[in-house]
Parts: sequence; C-alpha cells; structure tokens
Amino acid sequence: MASTLALKLACGVVLCLVVGAPLAEGAISCGQVTSALAPCIPYVRNNGAGGVPAPCCNGIRSLNAAAQSTPERQSACNCVKALAAGISGINYDLTNKLPGMCGVHSPFKISPSTNCKRF
Repeated sequence: MASTLALKLACGVVLCLVVGAPLAEGAISCGQVTSALAPCIPYVRNNGAGGVPAPCCNGIRSLNAAAQSTPERQSACNCVKALAAGISGINYDLTNKLPGMCGVHSPFKISPSTNCKRF
C-alpha cells in the first residue's frame, strides 16, 4: 500500500510539473505544493481518522502564505487539483474543510471541475 501511495504521489508530482511548466516565473511550484500537502493525504483518504496532522496544517499555512498574487494562487490551485486527481479514495468534502480546520481561508474549493483561472 505504501508503494502504491508513493507511486501515485510521484505521478502527481510529474503531472504538476507538466501543468506548472508554462506558468509565470516565481509562481509556486507543484513540488512545493506536493511537499506541503503530503502529510494531509492519509487524513483525506481515511475519512479524517486520527485527526488533522500538525504537519498538514503547517503545510496548508505555508502554501497560503506563499500564494499571495493571482499567478501564485492559480499555480497552487492547478497543482492541488492535479495532486488530488491522482489520489484514489480522496474525500473532497473533507479536503475542502481542511484549510478552515487549520485556521486558513482558502479562495478555492478543490474538485475535478475547479476552474483555477478564476483566482
């Protein structure tokens, strides 16, 4: 199971790199997004079992602080969307509650149909 999760995470990173390649210089990289949100993956795949891990909230807060401009928010949105799409069994309702649970206001909801150009 750990190797399957690692493979999916690696695929998500590659997808993020492909999606993020044409974005403006200085935008948040998908590698940063993946690293920051990796501690959240078990929580959103297991329906919140065990509570929100502190490293997950730390990652959400750091991404929120880094994504201040429109291009940065769009880049982060695209990366999160691609990462989430690569994870089977993700609970999108729980995923969208995470920022608030960590004391962060998120300007976008993560779903397969999120339009990241709006941010």
